This record gives sequence, C-alpha cells and structure tokens, in this order.
Amino acid sequence: MTNSKRVPLYPNSLWLKESETTHMPAHSGEDTAEVTITGAGAAGITAAYYLAKAGTKVVLLEAGRVLEGTTGNTTAKISSQHGMVYDELIQNHGREKTSQYFEANEKAISDMRKRVTELNIDCEWEERDAFIYTKSEQQKKVMEQEAEAYRLLNVNGGDALEEHDLPYAVERALVIHDQAQFQPVHYYRALLEEVVRLGGRVYENTRAADVNKSNGKVVVNTNNDSTITSDYLLVTSHFPFNDGMGKYYSRLHVERSYIIGAKVQTMPKHMYISVDTPSRSLRTAKDENGEELLLIGGEGHTSGKNEINTFERYEALRAFGEEYFGLQTVPYRWSAQDMITLDKMPYVGPMTSGEEQIFTATGFMKWGMSNSEAAGKMLADYVLGNENVYKEAFDPTRSELKKKNIQSFAAENMDVGKEMVKGKSNRGDKEKNLENDEGALINTEDGKAGAYRDETGKLYVVDTTCTHMGCDLSWNNAERSWDCPCHGSRFSYDGEVIEGPAVTPLKRKTDLE
Repeated sequence: MTNSKRVPLYPNSLWLKESETTHMPAHSGEDTAEVTITGAGAAGITAAYYLAKAGTKVVLLEAGRVLEGTTGNTTAKISSQHGMVYDELIQNHGREKTSQYFEANEKAISDMRKRVTELNIDCEWEERDAFIYTKSEQQKKVMEQEAEAYRLLNVNGGDALEEHDLPYAVERALVIHDQAQFQPVHYYRALLEEVVRLGGRVYENTRAADVNKSNGKVVVNTNNDSTITSDYLLVTSHFPFNDGMGKYYSRLHVERSYIIGAKVQTMPKHMYISVDTPSRSLRTAKDENGEELLLIGGEGHTSGKNEINTFERYEALRAFGEEYFGLQTVPYRWSAQDMITLDKMPYVGPMTSGEEQIFTATGFMKWGMSNSEAAGKMLADYVLGNENVYKEAFDPTRSELKKKNIQSFAAENMDVGKEMVKGKSNRGDKEKNLENDEGALINTEDGKAGAYRDETGKLYVVDTTCTHMGCDLSWNNAERSWDCPCHGSRFSYDGEVIEGPAVTPLKRKTDLE
C-alpha cells in the first residue's frame, strides 16, 4: 500500500476545522432561565432555536466544545431512510405509530430545507435520493418485508434495483426520494448564532453534574461549581446524564461506527446504506478546497467491546473503497457513537412517568439529523404547551414492550453483568514498558491500571473503573480513549470524560498513590 492510501494516524472529522469552530465561555456563578438545555448538539440547538424564537429565555450548556460531539462526527445524511427499520417498527408499534415516526422525520427534512432558505444558511445542502440495498441473495426476502412496509406507509419511493449507480452487482434495492445531505457544523453553527441573536445564552466546557428540584424549580449543578435554576430542563446530552431517574442505562444500547473521507475514481451520486454485514454507508461531500470526497462508513460494534484493533475498522473501510471505488487517498477519518432503544423508537418526552419539568431526547439509532429536528420541535412543544401529533409514538414512558423487546432488555442487562465480572477478573495485557503512542491495561503493584505513553514518551496512568457504574474500561487505540462496554462512557487517555453518562473523570495515578 502506498503512503497516499494510508488512513490518517489521528482522527480528523471533515466537518470540524479549527477556523470554523465556535468559541463560547464556560458557565460560572448562579444563574436563572426559563429553560436549561444540557447538550449543545443537533437536538439541543434545535430545541433552543424553537424556544428562543418563541421568546423563551434559554441557557444551553455543552460539556465539551459546541458541535464537537456526535453532530460533528456524523455522516450527515438528512433522511427518513433509517436502514431496515420500518417493518420492525410496524411489528413493535403498529402501523399508526410507525407512520407517525416516518412522517415526523419527513416533516423534519422539510422544515430543515425551508430553514436553510429562510436563514440563508450556507451548509452545502444537496438534494439526494437515499437507497438501501443488498448484495446477498439471502437478504432479498427480508427486503421484501421492508418493501411491503414502504407500501403500507405510502413512502415516496420503493423498489429501485434499476435506479442505483453503484459499481457492483446488487440483488435488491429500495429508495426514498427527496432526501438530502449537508455540512452539519455549518448548519448548526448558523442556528446557534440565531439562538444567541434571539437572546439565548450558550456555554461550553460546562458539564451538568446533577439535577434536583427546589421550590418548584429545576436546579442544575455543573462541574464548574455553578448552578442554573429554571422552570424546565431538557436533557439532550446524547446519553441522559441523569439517567438513573428513568433507568435509561438499562434501556439503551450504545454502538460505535467509523467513517473515512476518501478521494476516489468512481463517485456514486446518491446516498446508500447496505443491509449486509458488515454494513456500508456511502455519501459524497466536498473538502475545504471544493474537491469531492466519498464518505465510507460502517464497521459498527458495541461501544467499548471490540474484538479487533480499532484501527483495523478504518482499514476495512479503506480496503472497501479501494476494491470498488478506486480509492486514491484518505485525508479524513473519524468515528461516532449513538444510542439505540430496545424497540428502535427514540425516546423523546418526559424523563419519567408523570414528570412535567424534565424532558429528554435520546436513542436516535445513528439517524440523528432528521430525528434531532423532530425531537427539538417536540421538546419545545412540551415546554410551550403546543400540540404535537408525534409525541405519543416517541414517549419515553411507553410500556408496551413486545416479547422480543423484553428479551432484548434481559440480554442487554445480562451482557452488562458479564462485562462487569469479566473486567474485574481480567489481568493487564502488559508486563513490559509501553512503546510511544501505545496504550494498554498494565499490571502494577496495586493491581491493574490503564496506561498510555504519548509520542514524546510521557506516561499517563489511570484507574480503568468507569465512574458511572463501575464497569472496567477497554483501550480504543484508534481514538486513544478508554471506552466503557456497559453504557458507552468514554474517557481521554488522561482520564477526562469525553462522553457520558459518566460525569466524573477517572482517577489518575497521582490520585491513586
């Protein structure tokens, strides 16, 4: 393999460029608002926009940097084509609620399209059709069931075997017309600027640590020892930071997936995702010089559980691009993780049954662009007291779990138990000194610990017990992070929280001595 075809050593999202990032202050002191929103990603910014537009006083908090979480590391397909999901949703929820889910996402696409025009947002919006396909004869029957679901839902699309422009043979394909793709950071940065113009206040490097109620108000305490007191709290922090209230840790499955941005010889026009295993996602995009790239995604697995070197995930995508699309160079590579609910329908609404002040949005099943728009509007409607015909389908307190979902619930929690036991019994991987830019579990006099030696030779050692619920973490060499296989928390090599539900950093070696 030539050097030009190698995958970059460090992750770098196409959407995130230092010159284009938004800098906001950290929150401090005691503060009040009508609505506090935790999580300044797609759903949080969208909810803030709707509320600010209605004249509501909003405070929006981001634990890290604004838009540098999942929203800045997405494939950025704006589509109701969410994989092989509609037949399963009909089986789980019935035709009416499945129709609500589909229509909510279609309306979301339409609303985003209108907003791009109304606010004159330069976000590389491009109309595209979205295809799902299989190369396998065995998957054709499953796709027939999905095609029937399309017919029941009156989807604008259907069978499309003759319409695709992939450079390899396909056994069956379905399409949904009039979908889109865009540059997500450009879009949400413009929306964020509108929130600020309308009086909203935005703070980054401010992690919500806990929440309580006092005198009929919701009080959020942050890691900066600041507080915000408000009438309502919207939790859009990907995995709810206060997840114990609704036991979301037992109701969400966390998956990580990978993307490369490549220059190729053969460029498909439309957006694609395959049914086959491993799945492959395709869309086009432009780099900062206006040159076209092919974004190749896939290689999904449970976060923190990876039987192979995580860097090999990127290599598999590179090899796929080389085999089918004439891959020439790979200037970008990044990854993201998302939540999947037990019954595949997102949770958007009251955090718990009877709750009237604290609401959440999570479980977008890797399809966060249209779902975040729908969720942001729903959350705003809860606060404003507006009717929203889609609320019932997305209600987090729904209880009509089918047998299959109960089995998924049991399996997910049994798996968590196994990970806890396995992690405690495993010894470290290393008895020797680490090489530069190498991380691993090591054996110390005090037992097992996590260590990483950076490129300059500096050593970082942390306790690999997740601060959320005590699972043992695993090393992710591609992202240089410690990842939790139980609930998806992620920590930097020096122990700082990257992704929740954990809110407390790992203990460092100096803390352990």
